[in-house]
Amino acid sequence: MRWRPIRESEEALVVHLDLAPDISREKIALDWLDESELERRDRFIHPGPRRRFTLCRAALRSLLCRELGCGNSELSFDASKFGKPFAKVGGTPSKIAFNVSHGGRQGLIAVAPRGRIGVDVEERRTGRDLDGYIATLFAPGERAEIEQAEYGKKLKLFYRLWTMKEALVKAVGTGLSLDTAEFEIPPAMVRGETVGAFSFPGTPSVRWRLEDIGNERYAAAMARELP
Repeated sequence: MRWRPIRESEEALVVHLDLAPDISREKIALDWLDESELERRDRFIHPGPRRRFTLCRAALRSLLCRELGCGNSELSFDASKFGKPFAKVGGTPSKIAFNVSHGGRQGLIAVAPRGRIGVDVEERRTGRDLDGYIATLFAPGERAEIEQAEYGKKLKLFYRLWTMKEALVKAVGTGLSLDTAEFEIPPAMVRGETVGAFSFPGTPSVRWRLEDIGNERYAAAMARELP
């Protein structure tokens, strides 16, 4: 499977996937999926979600096999009580952390050898009801910054902050128990810095490295737990 690294270090690897329709790539991807994944794939009614699941899952398997030094048949997945998946090799849980996100034709996979990691990607869409989302997703200070921005900048700021919050929520792995309106992105990052340190109000001793990794085509962010 093909991917393109966009962040690569000893602490984390983030790769980008092109999820545009491609019958030949989808056929290759199917060979990577196990029986349960094929059954899950068949439950998707619409071709778009089916394609994104197929390409992302195959790329994840390919990437993890490379990082873990195992064969695809040795690799399996399980999930925590909150639904966050983890990898197993030969039935033994691996310490490697990973997270997958896709939005439109963009896919991202993040992998870390230790500590939790989360990633989120979104294509900027102008048809969204921004005001409704702003009122429910963001803390008061963030709402003020977004509402004061001009429309073009408002859209970009909205997606920057949203992907950063989603990356943090996904890294923690507790799902809907985290309300994104109850924590704030570091002010310097709201104003344009691309890297910052973050701690949730309830767990100040746990520190996260937060990065804006988006570009002109899409908004994206990565959150990685620091030692």
